[in-house]
This record gives sequence, structure tokens and C-alpha cells, in this order.
Amino acid sequence: MSNQELQKLKERYVAAGVASPNEQFADHARNAELWDADGKRMIDFAGGIGVLNIGHRHPKVVDAVKAQLDRLMHTCQTVMPYEGYVKVAERLSQIAPVRGHAKVMLANSGAEALENAVKIARAATGKTNVICFDGGFHGRTFMTMAMNGKVSPYSTDFGPMPGSVFRAPFPVPYHGITEDEAIRGLNMALKADANPKDTAAVVIEPVLGEGGFYAAPASFLKRLRELCDEHDMLLIVDEVQSGFGRTGKMFAIEHSGVEPDIMTVAKSMADGMPISAIVGTDRVMDASGPNSLGGTYTGNPAACAAALAVMDVFEEEDILGKSQALGEKLGKRFAQWQEQFEHVDNGRNLGAMAAIELVTDKQSREPRPDMAAKVTAYAKAHGLILLSCGMHGNTIRFLMPVTIEDDVLEEGLGIVEDALASL
Repeated sequence: MSNQELQKLKERYVAAGVASPNEQFADHARNAELWDADGKRMIDFAGGIGVLNIGHRHPKVVDAVKAQLDRLMHTCQTVMPYEGYVKVAERLSQIAPVRGHAKVMLANSGAEALENAVKIARAATGKTNVICFDGGFHGRTFMTMAMNGKVSPYSTDFGPMPGSVFRAPFPVPYHGITEDEAIRGLNMALKADANPKDTAAVVIEPVLGEGGFYAAPASFLKRLRELCDEHDMLLIVDEVQSGFGRTGKMFAIEHSGVEPDIMTVAKSMADGMPISAIVGTDRVMDASGPNSLGGTYTGNPAACAAALAVMDVFEEEDILGKSQALGEKLGKRFAQWQEQFEHVDNGRNLGAMAAIELVTDKQSREPRPDMAAKVTAYAKAHGLILLSCGMHGNTIRFLMPVTIEDDVLEEGLGIVEDALASL
């Protein structure tokens, strides 16, 4: 079917709240390129929102899923477990930088992972409160909507949110929030709203995802770890978007040397197959009673096969080295754009988790979400999928596969450069 025919069906049958504004429909893809239903080629700088760090349809992952489908598709692992679930748990426990011996629970999505992380933290501590950060994004389920540090569009229409969730400032010096101010804000939350004796966990993205690709300083994360230890609170690190090689390390928290009590992962964990994980210290993970955790599809066999293949690819193809090299290229190009264009500022990257901001000028730093919208629209019209993000809506983020070919990368960056020149 054509894009136009599919659009008519979408308008008739797909709920408006979930429907994409894009009137193109993906037909097939390879690494950092995809083609729509009309055969138009697009370069992908979005990667399914950070899901395709090793590219569309990596051959090793495709082969692993096909082989699994020939053997087993579903049993529900709580009814009859299978090898894939156990092997994924083993591999994750070996690479996750949590404190002590790690254990794993598998789920289906990032939001589901965060929901379960909170459940586990409450069971392990006997406390209820959760502290999150401004600009954080943790999902679209009710608990995670309450945890998000941005209202629109995630929770605008959905009524009262669950309670016992409190907020602290995230350090973004570019926008006036220093590390010391963020720590003061957190301490104030503990004094004014979330008594430590009732607070189970502090939840943080080591690099804000939807909030704008701002990395928390290592020194801030270390102070956060110390505060959690001082007040007997668990530290939960949300690596849903920053994990699996995006930042040049397997997990972004590794840049700081901090060991969380619980870590959540998803997105690029299985190259597009739906799976997520909660990884935590064994004492914490074993705190809740029998049959208290799980779900019908959690750790589906095909998704487990994909995740195991992804971890093999990381080892065999030096994906972390590729992420670091890509980040260096992006950082150099951002520096050029900042010199070339008045409206481009605050180019930043941690590995290949990279972004720029569009502002009125470099002195005022006034965010220009209208410019970000123009840049993404120009990119789409010229064959490039590009996303904006951030509390102010003025950040352009770069989530192309770290396996992107050099010529495709340069072609895509050229389109962005032309878009910036058109402002």
C-alpha cells in the first residue's frame, strides 16, 4: 500500500493520541537507512528513539531471532522457564556496574522496567517515597508519568498522578542550575517533602534523554551516591536511553565510577525487539515475595535471543569504540557549526549521545523551539529523520546508529548543516 492509502487507514482506525504526525510509513530498512511505502529513501538519525545503536536489522540479530522462532515463541517464563531468559540474566549481571552480586528481572519496555524498579525498591526498604529530577523522562504508565520531570504532553490529559513522588533540580549549568544548587534542592526536598525515613529511592538518568541530553557531572553522581548511603535510600539509575553503548561505554553511569543499587535498561538492548531489564544487587532484587514480579510476555524468547545477539555484536565489532569515534566526529562538527551559525550553541556529547541547542543568540541563550521545529521539518523534507527534545524544545539530538557508514553520516550531517543555514 502507498503512504497515502496507509494514511487514510491510520486516520480512520488509529487513536489520535498514539498516531504519528508523520505521513510516511516505513517499509524496509538497513543499518542507518530506511525506505517508506512509496520507495523514498531516508537517513535515520533517530534510531527508533535510541533503540537501534547497532543499526536496523543487524544480520546477527535477525539470524538469532529467526532461529529462535523455529524452536519456541512463548511459554510465559513464570509457567515454564527457558534458556534464553536465564542466559540474558547471566550476561547482564556480568556487565552491569551495580553493587555486589547482581540479579535480573526482564520486562517489556522502559516504563515497565521503571515501574518494577520502584516496586522492588519499596519492598527492599519498606519505604514508599521516590525522588526524581526535573527534566527526567521515565515512561508513560501512571507511576512513570508521576516520575517524569516534564508535564506536556505526557500527563496533560490524564488526571491525578500517583503520590509519594517528589522532585529535585537536575544540574544544567548552561540553563543556570549549578551542581551545588542541584544538591541544595535535593537536600531541601528531603527536608520539606520527602523525609528520608520514608524515602525508598532516588531515580536519575545519568544523561537526560527527553530532557535534553544533559549529562550529570560525575562529581554530582558521586555526591548523590553518598546522600543515598547517608539516608539509607537506594540509588536507581535509568539507563533506558543512555545504555548499551550510546555514550561510549556500555552504560553511562560507568563514566562516573558510581555503582547504583538498581539499574534499568531497554531500547538498544535488543536492536528493536521489545525487552527491558531491571538489574540490581541480589539482596534488593530478592526482597519481594514469590510471584510478586513478572508478566505474561516478560523476557519473550525471541527478544531474549535478540538481546544475546546484541551483546555478542558489542564484543565482536567493537561497538563501544565505534560510539567513541562517532562522538568525536559529532563534537568536531558541532564546534564548526557554533562558529558558523549564530543560533547554534552548547554542542555537547558523551560518546555518541550528542546534541546542540538553537537559541536567539549565544549571549542571551534564549531557547528557540520554533527553530528546532524548522530544522527537523527541513530535514524530513530532504530525506533525514531528525528529532528535537528538551525542557525548552530547542535541542536537536543525534541518535543515528553507531554503526552508520561514513558516507551516510556525512550526507545526513550535510542536510542538518543546510537546515541550520536556512534559519
